[in-house]
Amino acid sequence: MLPPILQNLRIPVVASPMFIVSTPDLVIAQCKAGIVGSFPALNAREKDGEEIQLEAWLTRITEELDRHNQANPDRPAAPFAVNQIVHRSNARLERDIEICHRHKVPIWITSLGARPEVNAAAHDCGGIALHDIINNKFARKAIEKGADGLIAVAAGAGGHAGPQSPFALVQEIREWFDGPLLLSGAIATGRAVLAAKAMGADLAYIGSPFIATEEASAPSDYKRMICDSGAMDIVTSSLFTGVSGNYLAPSIRNAGLDPDDLEHADASSMNFSEGSSKPKAWSQIWGSGQGIGAVREILPAAERIERLAREYAEAKEELARF
Repeated sequence: MLPPILQNLRIPVVASPMFIVSTPDLVIAQCKAGIVGSFPALNAREKDGEEIQLEAWLTRITEELDRHNQANPDRPAAPFAVNQIVHRSNARLERDIEICHRHKVPIWITSLGARPEVNAAAHDCGGIALHDIINNKFARKAIEKGADGLIAVAAGAGGHAGPQSPFALVQEIREWFDGPLLLSGAIATGRAVLAAKAMGADLAYIGSPFIATEEASAPSDYKRMICDSGAMDIVTSSLFTGVSGNYLAPSIRNAGLDPDDLEHADASSMNFSEGSSKPKAWSQIWGSGQGIGAVREILPAAERIERLAREYAEAKEELARF
């Protein structure tokens, strides 16, 4: 059974936190439209001497969602989530944990390492902790270290995607775990959301379609490339961060590289000391999942979620007729 905070969403969807792309404008729009919005804590960056942006972002998100709820008691906003990169190179981690704890962030998403102290901080302020994993071994470790739920990042997902089929990954996890399970990997339609639930997941974890939204903090060329591309345009490579990830081939070509002939990099090169593991030289190489063939126009986030909800309802009705 899902914890109360993940119940009563408009549709069973959590928007995944995306580097650069996910900022308060997008998170607030997603939550108001009825799905969990999220952002990486490392997206909130400031120069020395400036106001701590994570503080400002959390204050703004909380206040705007509170105002929405007061004005719309029959249609309250969904909760929001903050993603913590717990990799050892993240020098901001302790500071960001303290800020999120103080602001009582309701949903914590952890990546690149399971850390009991992060889970404990989430629980201490009344939140829940979800950890993203790419295989069953990491899933067991995450639960052993205190995570409340899992995000299964399967083949076809954007960013640091796993290599396993969603069928295999969900099946193995559900043999021993009956808690909250989210599935990521090429989910871009309401029909795919329903398929994720049919496989055994509780919620779909969707990222790439939200790059092509008006509120997304992404370059216009990035948004247009999402709309113009499909599954065949996605390349898997470890070169850019040291860990296997999925990227748009046209952006790789624009950087002067051959997407069919990329070198490999070692995970030891991963470094989040400046907010991202991707070297600045490759800042214009853009991540994406394989589901973007369903994304053909840039829309407001609320309209994209409305479309997902309509497709989800239609798919349920269609299956009920069989």
